[in-house]
Amino acid sequence: MLLKDKVAVVTGGGRGIGRAIAKRFAAEGASVVVAARTSKEVTAVAAEIQSAGQKAAAITADVVQESGCQRIVEEARKRFGQIDILVNNAGLLGPVKAAEEISPAEWDEVLAVNLRGPFLLSRLVLPEMYRRGSGVIINISSVAAKAAFQWNSPYAASKAGLVGLTRTLASESARKGVRVNAICPGPVAETEMSQALGQALAERLQMDAEKLFQGFLQAILQGRPQTADEVAAAALFLASSEASAITGQTLNVDGGMSFY
Repeated sequence: MLLKDKVAVVTGGGRGIGRAIAKRFAAEGASVVVAARTSKEVTAVAAEIQSAGQKAAAITADVVQESGCQRIVEEARKRFGQIDILVNNAGLLGPVKAAEEISPAEWDEVLAVNLRGPFLLSRLVLPEMYRRGSGVIINISSVAAKAAFQWNSPYAASKAGLVGLTRTLASESARKGVRVNAICPGPVAETEMSQALGQALAERLQMDAEKLFQGFLQAILQGRPQTADEVAAAALFLASSEASAITGQTLNVDGGMSFY
């Protein structure tokens, strides 16, 4: 098993990509801390993992708050002793509006979840990883960090910022045994975020949502959306020793939408 005896924290683990990552990591031998704001969701995911004979714990916390991040880290250490892998997956789409229509409060909320949260958690786990001389951080960014789309400026800015944070953390931690990488998924149609975005764009453009989505897929080389399990497989690779020489990189899991 690729992650035997490792302890992983997955934020936004109650559904979608986070749930898929948590389940994939547990199946590969990791003890997984599933964290999110919604207690019902993380409890269900942890129970699902445990029912398969694997190890998991559910923690309800908000990554926007320093106290919430501290709680995640403290509880993970209390339950499993240490943190080997941090997956910063918790994310917020935010308003689907033109920049001039977005309020400062809306902007701040998206940046707080998508960028401040990963910073807060990373700064808490890095000292432990440095002392041990090993560790992995994976930041879930987005194709929106690289491509030009309308009506998503706070989301795009936060995800581009997360790529920048990834590179900086990688440069600071590489000689201390820690690897930091990012994943940029394309559209993952099964997630609530992707569905909400599609509906909001259809309403704004006064188009049929399904026709709009099918047209969007034509810009992807593979001509299809990605799945949460495909993103989870990439995360597993980056978390494992199979990726031991990979740090500071952004891995596109987008079916061929972007090429850098």
